Formats: sequence, structure tokens, C-alpha cells
Amino acid sequence: MNRRHMLYAVGGLAATAALSRFAAQSNLPRLKITSFELLPVRATSRTVWLFLRLKSDSGITGLGEVSDAFGFANTTVADAAVMRAQLQTFFAMIAGGSPFDIELFRQKGDVAARQGLVPATAYSGIEQAMWDLSCKALKVPVYSMLGGKVRNKLPVYANINRATNPRTPEGFAAAASRAMNDGFRAFKAAPFDGFPAPGSPASAIEAAIETGIASASAMRERCGPDVDIMIDCHSFFSVEQAVRVAERLERYKLRWYEEPVAPESIDQTLEIKRRIRQAMAAGEVLFGMTGFADLIRRHAVDVIMPDVKHCGGLLELTRIAAMASTEGIDVAPHNPSGPVSTAASIHVCAGMKNFDYLELQYGETDWRSEVIRPQERFVNGMIDVPERPGFGIELDDDAIRRRALPL
Repeated sequence: MNRRHMLYAVGGLAATAALSRFAAQSNLPRLKITSFELLPVRATSRTVWLFLRLKSDSGITGLGEVSDAFGFANTTVADAAVMRAQLQTFFAMIAGGSPFDIELFRQKGDVAARQGLVPATAYSGIEQAMWDLSCKALKVPVYSMLGGKVRNKLPVYANINRATNPRTPEGFAAAASRAMNDGFRAFKAAPFDGFPAPGSPASAIEAAIETGIASASAMRERCGPDVDIMIDCHSFFSVEQAVRVAERLERYKLRWYEEPVAPESIDQTLEIKRRIRQAMAAGEVLFGMTGFADLIRRHAVDVIMPDVKHCGGLLELTRIAAMASTEGIDVAPHNPSGPVSTAASIHVCAGMKNFDYLELQYGETDWRSEVIRPQERFVNGMIDVPERPGFGIELDDDAIRRRALPL
């Protein structure tokens, strides 16, 4: 990490220091963290949202989200139990302590968080909940303790992947059209999901490539030239396949071409980037500044996609974004998740210098907004930055109970 990156990283310490000083100088009671709940919500037959609620002795609670840590497979009761056990490990580091001691928790938990996606997600969720709890206690929105906001509304793109059925060119076009009718002007899809494994017959590979490209074509034809389309490749390709597909997609003028190979494969990502004209994006499950450092330093992509659930939480996301800013790289936080993750991400994006888009998992359920109060509202593909304390939301416990996945 060079000197510029280090200065931006150190700058993040000021946010937690200010939070602690604010709490110490106020007349608020000394809060103690007492317990936590994991609240699994069955969103679809294959999707479970995992919400975290951190409790204090004052009755004030803080929310976090720890969804999407178990890959593309359906999250099961056993997976939720694994997450609860992992949360307990990190909770032990803060039990009886102050929710304002966010940096102390980060330093205690950093090594353990680097042991895989599940611990990284649990650690990130605890950090989110500490911010929400602390700022509710101070009666200020979270963004105000992260340096303030520079925008009142955020552009949001609709991830239509889970809303697409059938997964055909017509199915993708229809899903994009529905999102467009709901006011969105940017969409993302993963039309290469189910791509044949390496070594599969050439005919199967070619058929999958043709279907994916036809799906991008159908979305562009249906939605017209004035919307942004992103294609997520979920790291299915070899370098040669990635280049060939990107060249064929150029005519559809994508906003970005996402993760044709794994983002950890920096050399391969760079080779693809050097050989294509299409802008590239990556980084959805990378952890911390160190996880993003090479991607940013080597300019392997044009847009990075840290996820508040996986990258280390809110403060780490701000540091990653600041590091990217020094290299002229934009940030579009990954967020194919429930409404708590969206609420947390909004506060980071509100003041981010190099913010591009925030992701929304569109059309996954028709009751998504029911699980939080006040309900989410997207108008013309934008969402307001709230002025309420903390993240500005609470869970609707009745709605949570109706949709709960038993532990």
C-alpha cells in the first residue's frame, strides 16, 4: 500500500474516534451490549435473508445483515446455525462493552474475520449493528458520523437475475421491462448462470454463450438505448472465452462486464481488461483494504464492488472506497440482499466521492418492503438518504415471524 492509500486508511480512524468522543461528551447513559438475535427470513425457495439484531441494556437495538455467505446454494437451517455460532464468536468480543467501541472490535476481530466468507460476513454484520445502535443512541443518522452526506438521493440499479423466469432471452427481456416500468433505468443480469464446467462438450459451451449473448441483446432491444445494462458472468469463463464474449457484447453498450474470472485472479483479469474495450467490474466477496489493494493498485477493473456484508462493514467500505478514489476507480457496492443491507449501504454511499450505483435485488418477493419500518420506496430508480437516527429503519417483528426460517 502506498503513502496515499495509507493516508486514506488512517482517515477512517477519525470516524470511530469522533463517534467515541461524541458519546463520551454527551449526557447519554453508558450503554452496554447485552445480547444478539439472528432472524432468518425465508425470501424464496432458495433465498434466506439473515438479519442480526444487537441489543443493549437501554433497550436500544442495532441492525445488521449477514445474508449470502453460503454461495449460490439454498441457505438451510444448518447454514443459519453455522452463522449463529460464528456470530457468537464475534459477539463474545463485545459482550458487556460499549457499542461505541467500533474500532476496538475491528482490531480484536480482524484476524478471525479473514478465515473465510462466513466469518467475514459475521464480523461485518456485528460492525453494521454497532453503527446502527450507536447512532440511534446519539439520535443521528449513521452518515453524519461517517463525514456527512453529499447527496440526498442515490441511483439504484435493479438486479433482475432472481426475478427472471424463464431464464431465456425473452424471460430476461420481460424482467428488465418490468423493472423499467417500475422506474429503474439500470439493470443487471447473469444470463450465463449454469455455464458448463470446464471440459464440457464444445457444443454445450457454445450453446450457453449464444443464449447469454441473445439475452443481453433481448434486454437492449426491449429497453432501448437510454438504460444501463450490466452483465454479471459469475467467474465462469476462461480468459479466451471472456475476451470473445466481451467482444460480441460490445454492440450492446454495457455499463460494465462483471467478473468474467474470479477477482482474486488479478493477472487474468488484467489480461482481459487489456484486450477488450468494455468497462469491467469486480470484487463482490473480497475482504478489507488488503483484499482490494491489488485490484485497485493495478487498475485491473474500472469499478469495484465491495459488499457491506462481506468486506468488513461500513468503516472498511469507506476506506476501500477512499483507496479506490486515489486511483480514479468508481465504487458500486454489491448488494443482492435484503433491506437491512440496503439501508446500511445507503449511509456509506451518501458521502462517497466516487460512488456510482447501489444494487437492489429486484422482484425477488412482492413483500420485501413489509419486513422493515418505514418501508423502502424507490422512485424513478432512486432512493432517499434517510434523516432518521441510525440506519433509519426498524424490523417489523410480525412480518419477520410470518416469514421466519426456524432455527
